[in-house]
Amino acid sequence: MASNTAPHAKNSKEWLTGWDPNNEASWDSKIAWRTLWVTTYALTLGFISWFLVSALAPKLNSLGFDLSKKELYWLAAMPGLAGGGLRLVWMFLPPIFGTRRLVTYSTALLVLPLLGWSFAVRNPSTPYIGLLALGFLAGLGGGVFSGFMPSTSYFFPKSKQGVALGIQAGIGNFGVSIVQFVTPIIVGSAMFGATLGAPQHFVDTTKGIDKFAWYQNAGLLWIPFVVVAVILAGTLLKSVPVTSRGVKDQLDIFSNKHTWLMTLLYVMTFGTFSGLAAQFGLLIKNLFGEFANAPDPVKYAFFGPLIGSAARVLAGPISDRFGGGRITLFSGLGIAGSSLFTVFHLSPQSSADFAPFFWGMMTVFFFTGVGNASTFKQMPMIFQPRQAGGVIGWVSAIAAFGPFVFGVLLSLVAPKSFFLGVCIFALFCSVVTWWYYARPNAEKKS
Repeated sequence: MASNTAPHAKNSKEWLTGWDPNNEASWDSKIAWRTLWVTTYALTLGFISWFLVSALAPKLNSLGFDLSKKELYWLAAMPGLAGGGLRLVWMFLPPIFGTRRLVTYSTALLVLPLLGWSFAVRNPSTPYIGLLALGFLAGLGGGVFSGFMPSTSYFFPKSKQGVALGIQAGIGNFGVSIVQFVTPIIVGSAMFGATLGAPQHFVDTTKGIDKFAWYQNAGLLWIPFVVVAVILAGTLLKSVPVTSRGVKDQLDIFSNKHTWLMTLLYVMTFGTFSGLAAQFGLLIKNLFGEFANAPDPVKYAFFGPLIGSAARVLAGPISDRFGGGRITLFSGLGIAGSSLFTVFHLSPQSSADFAPFFWGMMTVFFFTGVGNASTFKQMPMIFQPRQAGGVIGWVSAIAAFGPFVFGVLLSLVAPKSFFLGVCIFALFCSVVTWWYYARPNAEKKS
């Protein structure tokens, strides 16, 4: 994977030499963990940017926009389309640009959607095509994942990758719940003053709310944090030279059947996590919004990503201990069971029916988080180091289409049919996991 010259040259401004994390003599844990924390901070901001639209979409009509349920589903889905597509690009970039430049430049791009949405929410006459374009731009925050995660894998030995990648992805995933939790709080005050925009007239006739709000804060708040991340990445990170420096040399992962099998499994876990995280608020609004004392989507939507992210962090070391294949099997069966439970709570008669629906969703989120960690443990065990980074990038890219696919499906089929489909898909993935990775004498015990 790396050159075999002298151990990491400390006089190098960017590129390490002789770096081999699986050899204690040529591995510096301080460099590895510093890389992990800086890139994790940047990744969290990426997820905040990526899911900003999901925090704003349920409230746009109250700000004067006139969007149908289908248009809102599509709008919330657009960052997923972009995130998945851009991950297909970013997956090839770590060995080409190196960690320092990749993280620095990618993080700087997050300013674009954050600033763009701060203007859009102030103007209800913004055309729908413009909102879709800004939704697509928010996908930059999702695209960086398939560059950040593989580059981090270059810094840790196999024995620690479950923990390291679980921490990075798990804490990064917290960005979803952070933006959904913080947004309804910060839009209630003119924290940046009138110089950064007048308030919007917020009206919710169902709840009898008529007030002023500052929804531009939802994007503006994070720009200073992005600036800090850019500075940290540009000054503290190093890059690991790897054998494959071009796109063509990385394409051999597609001739390995396990690339496709792990893609399937990560779609089951992260695809479901990201898809439901993007649509959870709208799902609450559409199922319960017409009832008296209806639950406020923005007050509950963040709980799902929070549970899933925490589960991902905790499941990393558990996967190192018991094996990723076994934990992925546990995750798949859990997703299937909790999805089936949720099916029976998708025809509410009043707001009192919200509790069983909510807890069913929390259980789904929990098992997706567990599986997100375990599948990332599996990949470095199944593939050689050079290929592992590419596979991580690829499966991350495909699973990132989750918000887009889930949004489209929910706009076309009834929620009951949708969740039943999730259940069946998870059962199928569980069989695949057991046969190839978890059973005694499995082909790739991982």
